[in-house]
Amino acid sequence: MKRTVLKIAISIGICLLIGLLSSFATQSSVDDWYAGLNKPSFNPPNWVFAPVWTVLYVLMGTAAGIVWSKGFYHLWVKTALYHFGFQLLLNALWSILFFGLKNPLAALFVIFTLLVIIILTIKWFRVVSRKASWLLVPYLAWVAFAAVLNFKIWELN
Repeated sequence: MKRTVLKIAISIGICLLIGLLSSFATQSSVDDWYAGLNKPSFNPPNWVFAPVWTVLYVLMGTAAGIVWSKGFYHLWVKTALYHFGFQLLLNALWSILFFGLKNPLAALFVIFTLLVIIILTIKWFRVVSRKASWLLVPYLAWVAFAAVLNFKIWELN
């Protein structure tokens, strides 16, 4: 049990660190470039994003820690965590492209790829732990919403 809690804590820490690093690219553009973009009517206020992402990173880290606790020596665990790591990198890349490089079109390609990898990650997490796979569903829903938002922002600008 202690090992599981430790692996969950480490995983949450990694996810939050990725989120913090991604926020540097985001913060530099939110108040100027992003504020000047045309946005769809369903665009949430800026203050919503940080708490939502914090909760999602905690859920993601918890899920990854649960899977990791099943034993990294198992092929299915390794496969699940490799998918998780890849989607986490794509998650960070999206922020860099959209906010850092101010390129919604490139970010759109990344977020569609991210959606596919999240679905595959959920599939592999389900093989190892159904509970862990369910913890990623809110993340999938939010990224799907973000993809629609990304598309509409690209379309409107």
